[in-house]
Amino acid sequence: MPRFEKFEHWIKQQLSKTGNFPSISLIVLCSVIAALSAILFMVAVNRMFKLFYEQMAVKGLLRFSLISFSVICLSSLLVGWLLSRFCKDAAGSGVPQLKASFWQQFGVVTWRSVWVKFIAGILSIGGGASLGREGPSAFFGGGVSSLITGAMGFPRRYRRGAAVTGTAAALAAAFNAPLAAIAFVLEEIIHDFGSRLIGRVMLASVIGALVVHAIIGPQPAFALPSITEPDLIIYTAVFAVAICAALVAALFQHTTLSLRKRMLASAMPKWLHPLMGGLITWVLGISVFAATGRLGVFGLGYDDLSLALTTDDITARTALILLVAKLAATIACYGFGGCGGIFSPTLFLGAMTGLSLGGLFQLWMPLTGNDLVLLASVGMCACFGATVRAPWSAMLIVFEMTHNFAVMPGLLFGSMISQVIVRLFGQSNFYDAILYQDGHPVHEVAPPRTLNDWQEAEVITVANPRPVILKDMSANGITSALNTYPYKLFPVQNSDGSFAMTTRKELESSLRDATSPRLGQIALAREHQTISEVSGLFLQSEHGMILVVKEPDNTPIGLLTLHDLLRAQTSLQE
Repeated sequence: MPRFEKFEHWIKQQLSKTGNFPSISLIVLCSVIAALSAILFMVAVNRMFKLFYEQMAVKGLLRFSLISFSVICLSSLLVGWLLSRFCKDAAGSGVPQLKASFWQQFGVVTWRSVWVKFIAGILSIGGGASLGREGPSAFFGGGVSSLITGAMGFPRRYRRGAAVTGTAAALAAAFNAPLAAIAFVLEEIIHDFGSRLIGRVMLASVIGALVVHAIIGPQPAFALPSITEPDLIIYTAVFAVAICAALVAALFQHTTLSLRKRMLASAMPKWLHPLMGGLITWVLGISVFAATGRLGVFGLGYDDLSLALTTDDITARTALILLVAKLAATIACYGFGGCGGIFSPTLFLGAMTGLSLGGLFQLWMPLTGNDLVLLASVGMCACFGATVRAPWSAMLIVFEMTHNFAVMPGLLFGSMISQVIVRLFGQSNFYDAILYQDGHPVHEVAPPRTLNDWQEAEVITVANPRPVILKDMSANGITSALNTYPYKLFPVQNSDGSFAMTTRKELESSLRDATSPRLGQIALAREHQTISEVSGLFLQSEHGMILVVKEPDNTPIGLLTLHDLLRAQTSLQE
């Protein structure tokens, strides 16, 4: 055996000594590479943005306008070409796609989607698009880890653990926040804080933090001044900020998803979509720069955000202008299919919500700089947490990015209020809504993991979504149905809109005897009822069949049988 093959064989032996994800050695290897990829991405984005925006902004408004216009147009066109030519699924943040890969493909991620996301993300965010770098970092961090595991010859079942390992390491490096990375992976990707993958996720996050500390340093993403515990009266303002930040998140999600849905069905060439978002961002960004001298609408906006948290240079008026413009720019960039995430924009929007409201509260309430920092931090936590419905991740992200324990009570209070608001509005998780738009029902992406979760799932999640319902009960209609479908049971919709049920034998007998088939009762369930709520309805149905209808007009949208329940239970056990 050649020397290289012997070495490769020895490596595989060493890496395959433990269970589901081969060994600590491979976890360390994948974590380091994932963290390095996130750091390389961050450095490339920052340098490109600094070169074309920060350095050009001091050259005068006219020159900066021309250069920024050229850069954002060219970068947007290149992004559109990469996405349409090589991998359309590399658009957006990458977190929904990683989540779908984890649950549906055993964590398998293609090499093409990884390199397209990496290059297009640098061009998009570094070129000025109002998007974030953390989501893409999570995607190609998890993707690189999955690809390494596959390249070493390990079976597909190991790729799921590899994907979350790389994701945790990349997020820890991108945020410089290992606890937040652990919480996000468990809360958003795995959906289980008690997952057996928690050990490797924790180890990967620590490694990611160590790598970024060694290369960049231990400093937090935002350097906050040291603040003390606020007076109790300030929590009335915290309450208002949390509500408004959650409403901003709801507006962002609803508008972005609506625009994205229209663009998915649009006849416009896909390669032009990112350019539309880039042009809107440029108009808004140049207008804000001319009015305030701030660049926060372009790119990540972290410089203006850091300035707002550490100085009083960002007034309430400027914060409000930045809030409105950044909100519109981010909606345009994401809705038109740009390449980038929502972490940075939602944190920016939340902070500006807190600062602008803080200026309003100062009219009748004495607020110190300490109090304004708290309000900005609460806004960040509430806006991000409300968007992705991940309160623990939001609190830990803001806490670790600021390294200030005094903000934690306000974050807890603000996060709780924001979650109540989004539930009142019926707002779903942003990433789940993206998956649903892309044709991946959430229950198929992340199925229930326990018997209780399964019983509390909506009945439509296990029902047959394409029920065959007989409406034509003439001899020709019955003959056509029997020849087309092999089913033994058939729901029937009567002329008055009511529903019944019949059997194949009854239909065959009616044709033979030239009589009307005998119809039996069929139980009806509403689409949002849970499995436990409708289980008793099987007793009302003569043959154990439930028709799922949509209110208010009782449109049939699903058919549930005992066999469907059995299949769902079997899937749960597997």
